[in-house]
Amino acid sequence: MKKSVLILWSLFFLIQGISKSQDLSVVVFENVRVFDGKSEELTPVVNVLVEGNKIKSISPTNIEIMPGAKRIQGNGKTLMPGLIDVHVHMAFGALTMKEMMSPMLSEGVIVEKTSKGAEEMLLRGFTSVRDAGGPIFPLKMAIDAGKFKGPRIWPSGATISQTAGHGDFRTPEEKSRRFFGEPSRAERYNATFIADGRDEVLTATRENLRFGASQIKLMAGGGTSSAYDPVDVTQYTFDEMRAAVEAAEDWGTYVMVHAYTPRAIQRAIEAGVKCVEHGQMLDEKTLRLMARKKIWLSTQNLVEDTPDMDPLRREKRKPVIEGQSKVWPLAKKLKVKLAWGTDFLFEPELNALQNEYILRLQKWFSNAEILKIVTHDNAELLQLSGLRSPYPGKLGVVEEGAFADLILVDGNPLDDLSLIAQPKEKFLIIMKDGEIHKNLINLTDPSL
Repeated sequence: MKKSVLILWSLFFLIQGISKSQDLSVVVFENVRVFDGKSEELTPVVNVLVEGNKIKSISPTNIEIMPGAKRIQGNGKTLMPGLIDVHVHMAFGALTMKEMMSPMLSEGVIVEKTSKGAEEMLLRGFTSVRDAGGPIFPLKMAIDAGKFKGPRIWPSGATISQTAGHGDFRTPEEKSRRFFGEPSRAERYNATFIADGRDEVLTATRENLRFGASQIKLMAGGGTSSAYDPVDVTQYTFDEMRAAVEAAEDWGTYVMVHAYTPRAIQRAIEAGVKCVEHGQMLDEKTLRLMARKKIWLSTQNLVEDTPDMDPLRREKRKPVIEGQSKVWPLAKKLKVKLAWGTDFLFEPELNALQNEYILRLQKWFSNAEILKIVTHDNAELLQLSGLRSPYPGKLGVVEEGAFADLILVDGNPLDDLSLIAQPKEKFLIIMKDGEIHKNLINLTDPSL
C-alpha cells in the first residue's frame, strides 16, 4: 500500500514538473554577437537559448527547440546584458519639488507618477536599479506582481537621517517629532526617518528591513538638495552609524551612506559601511583606504546647474561638481571598486537623459570599461545584499544560468557607445526576466 502511494505521489510530481516545463516560454536569439558583460570584444556569431527567465545555453551551432518557440533573427547584431543604475530615486526622480510639497500629494499620486517613470526606464533598457531612498515598496511590489512594467528594484526604503541631516526635509513650521510628537510630512510619506541616538537608528533600520529593504541608506554627511546641512558637515556619531551596520549585518545585508567628505567617509568605513554614495570630495588617502578595504564607491557624473535650480543649491553644489572630475580618474587609478548611477532628483525631465549620462564616463574609461561598469560591476554591487537580495542569481552578464535580462542592440556598442544613448531606435529587443517588453524586429507576431 505504501509503495503504491509513493508511486502515485511520484507520478503526481512528475506530471507537475512536465506541466511546469511546458509552461516555460522559450526564445532563441539566432546569429547574434554577444557582449557578455566583462569582455573587451564581442563573441563570434552564436545562438542564445532563453528558457523561462534564464539563459539556458549559448552555442555556435543551431539549437534544437520545441515547436512554438520564438525565434529572433539577430543577423549579427549585439546581444548584451540589461543596463543597471545603482543610484535612482524612483519617487524623488518622478516628482518635482512643487508636486512633493503640494497638499494634493497622496500615495496614489506617488504610485501613478512612479509607475509611469518605471515603465519608461525599462524601455530605456534599464532592467535593474537600486533605489537609494524614498517611498518605494508599493511600486516594487506592483512591478513584481505584474501590475506595472518596470525594472527589478533593490529597495532601501526611507532614508535614515539625523535631525538637521540630509534627510531632514521638514519645512520651517514643522517641529521635532521627538519634542512635539508629530511626524513630519516626509516621514508620513515614508520618504525618510529622522532618527537620533542608537535606539532610534536601530528602530528605523529594522523598520525598513521589516518592509523588505535589500540594503539600508544612511545619511552620513551634508548634501546639496537639503536646506539645513552644509555639504562639509559630518553626520551621525560612530555609535549611531555602527548601530545601523549591526542591524543590517544581522539580516545579512549592508549599509550604504550618502557622504562627500573624507572625514564623513572615514567614519563610515570605521563603522563597517560597505558602500559610499557620491564621494566627489574624496582625497587620495581615503580612496586608498577604500581600495584596501574593498569598499564600494558608487558615484555619478552629476548634471551641471540647470536654469530652474535654487540659487542656494547651486552654491552648495560647487565643490561637488568640481570634485567629480578628479574622483573618477583617481579612483580608477587606485583600483577602488566603482559603480555608477544617475541620482536625478525633483527634475523628471532629466530621466530621459539617463542613457546619455553613461557617455559622460568616456572622459576616463574605454567603451568596454564603461559597459562593464553599467552591467557586470553594478550587478556585483546589487548582490552585496546577499540573502536580502530580492532576485538572487546571476545578473549583468550573458552566460548560461544567468537571468535573461537582455538587450539586442542594432550595432556594436563596444565600437560606438553612442548606441546606448539611442534606446528608442537602437534597442531592438528589451527582455527582462525572460519576457520581451519591446520588439522592433517582428511587430507582426502577436506573441511578441
